[in-house]
Amino acid sequence: MIFATGIGGIETLLNQYDVLKAKGPGRVSPFMVPMLMANAPAGHIAMTFGLTGTNFATISACSSSNHAIFEAARLLREGTLDLCIAGGSESATLPITVAAFSQMTALTKNPDPDVASRPFDAQRDGFVLSEGACALILETEEHAKARGARIYCEVAGAGASDDAFHITAPDPKGSGAVLAMRWALEDAGAQPQEVDYINAHGTSTQLNDASEAAAITQVLGDHATTVAVSSTKSMTGHQMGAAGAVEGAACALAITHGVIPPTIHYATPDPSFELDVTPNTSRELNVRFALSNSFGFGGHNTCVAFRESA
Repeated sequence: MIFATGIGGIETLLNQYDVLKAKGPGRVSPFMVPMLMANAPAGHIAMTFGLTGTNFATISACSSSNHAIFEAARLLREGTLDLCIAGGSESATLPITVAAFSQMTALTKNPDPDVASRPFDAQRDGFVLSEGACALILETEEHAKARGARIYCEVAGAGASDDAFHITAPDPKGSGAVLAMRWALEDAGAQPQEVDYINAHGTSTQLNDASEAAAITQVLGDHATTVAVSSTKSMTGHQMGAAGAVEGAACALAITHGVIPPTIHYATPDPSFELDVTPNTSRELNVRFALSNSFGFGGHNTCVAFRESA
C-alpha cells in the first residue's frame, strides 16, 4: 500500500491551532496527530482491507501519487509484493492555501469557471486548485489472472528526476522532465514514436506548460507535433498530490476504451510551441502506449508509461 499526498491534513492543523489559542493546550484534540499526518490515509486503507505488506506515503508535491505508482511497480517487479494499491488524495482547498498559491501568482485570476483552467492556451494565467482521490490496483499478471481480475493495461515503465533548478519554477528548457520521460521510455523498452497519447501535467500556468511542451518536443522529436496530448486538469482542476493517480487512471481508461480525453477551454494557440492538445472535444484513438507526466514544486519530475495489455 503506497498512498500519497502533497500537503496532508492542513485543515486539522489550522482548526486545532485555533483551539489552542482560544482554549489552551488541554483542549487540543488527541486525534490531531493521526488526523493530520500525511501517512494516515495509507494506514487507514491498510486497516480497512487487512493489507499487511509494505505500507508508506510518498510526498513530493504534485508528483506524489506518480511516485506512489512508480514505487509500487518497482516492488512488484522485485517480487517483494504481488499486489499493491497505489494512489493519492488531497483535500486542502482552504482560504490559507488559496491565499498562499495566489501570492505565488500560481493560481488563475479568472473568475469565470468556464475558462479559468485552460492548459496550453496562450491566455492561460494559472491553475485552479481542487481536491480528489484515486487509487490504482497494481499487481503481477499472474496474480491478476489467478483472481480473475479485469486487466486494464500494463504499467510498462517509469522515470523520475529533479530539475535542481528552482524550488517552485520549472527549468524553462524542460531538462528534468526530459530525463523523466526518456527514462520512462527506456524502462518500458519503448521508442518515442510508439507513444500514442500523453496525459500532460498541463497545469495552465505560463511556466509549466511552456516547459513541458519543450520537454515533449525534445523527447519525441518530429513525433511531438502529431502525438495526442491533453491535460485533464482543464476539467478536474489541479488535485495536487492526487493528480498523478487520477491522470494515471485516465491513461488506463484511454487505453481500455480507445478515447482520448480533451483539453477543454482551449481557444488561442500558443505560438511558442506546436502540440496537438486534443482541443475541447474527446477523440477516438487506438491507444496502445501512453505517458502520464506529473511535475512538482521542488523540481520533482515523474513520468509513468502505460501499455496495452497482451
